[in-house]
Amino acid sequence: MPVQARPKTEKYDSSRYQGLSRGDLLRIYRTMFLSRRIDDREIQLKRQNKTYFQISGAGHEGVLAAAGLVLRPGYDWIYPYYRDRALCLELGVTPLEMFLQAVGAKDDPNSGGRQMPGHWGISRLNILPRSSSTGMQYTHAVGMAEASLYFAKFPRALEQAQQAPLGEFARHQADEIVYVSGGDGSTSEGEFFEGLNSACLRELPILFLIEDNGWAISVPVKFQTAGGNIAKLVENFPGLLMEECDGSDPLASYAALTRAAGYCRARKGPSLVHAQVTRPYSHSLSDDEKLYKSHALREEEAHRDPIPKFAVFLVREGIVDEKELEAIEAEVDREVREASDKALAAEIPAKESILINQYSHDVDPSSSRFESVPQFTGEPRTMVEMVSATLADEMARDERIVVFGEDVADCSCEEDLQHVKGKGGVFKATVGLQRLYGSMRVFNTPIAEACIVGSALGMAARGLKPVAEIQFFDYIWPAMMQLRNELSLIRWRSNGAFKAPAVIRVATGGYLTGGAIYHSQSGESIFTHTPGIRVVMPSTALDLCGLLRTAIRCDDPVLFLEHKHLYRQPYNRSPYPGPDYTVPFGRARVARAGNDVSIITYGAVVHRAEVAAAQLEREGVSVEIIDLRSLSPFDWDAIAATVRKTNRVIVAHEDMLSWGYGAEIAARIADQLFDELDAPVRRVAAMDTFCAYQPKLEDEILPQSADLVAAVHELLAY
Repeated sequence: MPVQARPKTEKYDSSRYQGLSRGDLLRIYRTMFLSRRIDDREIQLKRQNKTYFQISGAGHEGVLAAAGLVLRPGYDWIYPYYRDRALCLELGVTPLEMFLQAVGAKDDPNSGGRQMPGHWGISRLNILPRSSSTGMQYTHAVGMAEASLYFAKFPRALEQAQQAPLGEFARHQADEIVYVSGGDGSTSEGEFFEGLNSACLRELPILFLIEDNGWAISVPVKFQTAGGNIAKLVENFPGLLMEECDGSDPLASYAALTRAAGYCRARKGPSLVHAQVTRPYSHSLSDDEKLYKSHALREEEAHRDPIPKFAVFLVREGIVDEKELEAIEAEVDREVREASDKALAAEIPAKESILINQYSHDVDPSSSRFESVPQFTGEPRTMVEMVSATLADEMARDERIVVFGEDVADCSCEEDLQHVKGKGGVFKATVGLQRLYGSMRVFNTPIAEACIVGSALGMAARGLKPVAEIQFFDYIWPAMMQLRNELSLIRWRSNGAFKAPAVIRVATGGYLTGGAIYHSQSGESIFTHTPGIRVVMPSTALDLCGLLRTAIRCDDPVLFLEHKHLYRQPYNRSPYPGPDYTVPFGRARVARAGNDVSIITYGAVVHRAEVAAAQLEREGVSVEIIDLRSLSPFDWDAIAATVRKTNRVIVAHEDMLSWGYGAEIAARIADQLFDELDAPVRRVAAMDTFCAYQPKLEDEILPQSADLVAAVHELLAY
């Protein structure tokens, strides 16, 4: 459509355009148009059944192209969401790389064909891989920004991160910032508020961009966000710079984002830009917006489309004429066609690649590298004392280690340390560490389990070695999405480009005589069912020391389960085995040798099995006890050896009987060692209910030594 243009004879005045040059403005338009054309081509390919999913960035291009000029590729740290195509293009992701993801190609640099299109993750550009889980990214950004401040204070930690696997991507710049974005719908998730609260508490350099297109799939913003404006809800967060802008206007967006980024670079705290954008296409090709948007509403939204608006603006301002725009668009069309044609001819991943990058190929925690001989010193220590002793030595060795969680510090107010004894965790497992290493390396967090695990992921992805604590296993469930869909999956979903070897310490289990429902839970089988995360559970102080050190030196995420009942027991104490003592994962311990019956167990049931074995020995029955201690990986060879030795097996654990960890062990024995059995495999476990507060009921619910004795008698009588 012909428009009245400003005369080209006028001298170009960049002050009229937020200081941007004519080339910058044309670059913005080209990026916006390129983003839309890639969307359109992907939609075409999906309808031809040549790709398998499509979700577009249509309508968001204006604010995102502007963000790409404000942010620094390979310098700042970027957590984009699936509509951030224009941002990624501006930062340096190529159209070919986007189409390779769309077809699921082997050479897709985002995931090697493992993630849907729109789930960006390019290590060379500091673009972190996103999952489909809504809102999880905000807590990851917290950990990323924590690492930015940490590396500035501890340069040796950065050097150690650079020497670790994938260390070539461990980078730090003095004024780097972390960008994290999401739609308005994502701000309904708890992680958004947990992340924003933590960012403000710790004055983190995070730029939050909320791209509000008015819809969370089919739910309009007025039914999604109280008051219909997330900026109004959070504008009073202390230290938060708030900016609102028309996200369909690249120049207004650029101005707001420049102020927001500058605030973060100056280390004044976090900023939030609330950009009003539009969504001219359906949520995805799996959605049809005509089912819930009226024709009139769709027409109204189309008038806010940033691409035709900006084209008209450029022509009217005399910055470009229509022929120049047409030339840019023709060039883009050729680029998109060539890139998509190359991607359609690309090789798909081989089926043999499926399990590659599920775990680290650089560090095998089950290898002989972690075999060692203890060098005992001092008096015997309890399990809980061994936690702080091991962490203290590891923190001295590795400056990347940070310890955090609820109540883990000696005192939140560092100036009060000289006046108080110090807490160091509700079980005193981390006592004294803050005094030794300071409040940047040992600190308390809000009661926000999802943010604890999510920020641990962000730190670990930057090269730190977070050792985070979830105070009670019973309260791990708010972090379940972070553990199951994020922490355990980051290496696999990025095809090995990123990793997050965090250690998550959790106090678990019952036998507390009063712990009741919410302080006695087990549930380890849920996590051993999760590929990508290691799960260990020591039953002695010596094993705790060796396994915790292996967990820290491991290159995978580890869920480290510490049984509360065992923390201060006298029977499992040990002198300190030295600062280099490690125990390989996947290696069971023969807690007691025997010939007649085998009990395969772990955790607090190990001692109950030992009590039962002592009683049975007086009856002339010889019981062998295998303490698995590592649940994923587990020691199949040790299990097979004891089955072949005694031919009668009990699998015992504290968690509920049905669908539990023991069911898998029993099934594998029956499947692979059936000919070695002289009797059926028996399981002894908790009743299929929760733990009661009344001690006599707890005794009835949880497995006891008497239950094991009875099971042995039944097997011998078979």
